[in-house]
Amino acid sequence: MADVVDLTPAHCDALLRFFADLPEGDRTFIRDDVTDAEVVRGWAAGGTPGTRRWVAVEDGGSAGDVVAGYVAVLRLPGWSDHVGEVRLVVAPGARGSGLGRALARHALVQAVEAGLTKLVVEVVAEQGAALALFTDLGFTGEALLVDHIRDRDGHLRDLMVLAHHVGDTWAGMSAVGLPEALGEPS
Repeated sequence: MADVVDLTPAHCDALLRFFADLPEGDRTFIRDDVTDAEVVRGWAAGGTPGTRRWVAVEDGGSAGDVVAGYVAVLRLPGWSDHVGEVRLVVAPGARGSGLGRALARHALVQAVEAGLTKLVVEVVAEQGAALALFTDLGFTGEALLVDHIRDRDGHLRDLMVLAHHVGDTWAGMSAVGLPEALGEPS
């Protein structure tokens, strides 16, 4: 499995190749223009306060590192600064391998360590595997936004907003002694 590491400037070219290799339909549902080198270089330079980004990197041999996945947690501003938005993308060839789950879990742990108490993720309603991944990690449906996004073909799609209330989850785990069993402080 790939190693999950902080996104650095050294990963820019591999991350740009990763996004360029995604099917057009996948890029439709990514807010940022991930094919713009300046956008990706800005991410790698850490230009956005309160945002953490990671990549899943595999050794590509003489071709250099290969990015198989990307995840970010963007802290919301102002009165929602206790909330982080998770953004996750996995290469088509790595889907179903557990990489998405590993990236999402990594983001969740890092967000908790950063003091965030709520995480949200937006998922196109038809993306059943993504919905299952996040619900298995403790996210629950918070909103259904009907006809909220338009794909590149002009079709309207529903958007699901899922949330993970960290305090509720950790309180429940603490009540049954799970943090101690995992070697974590309660």
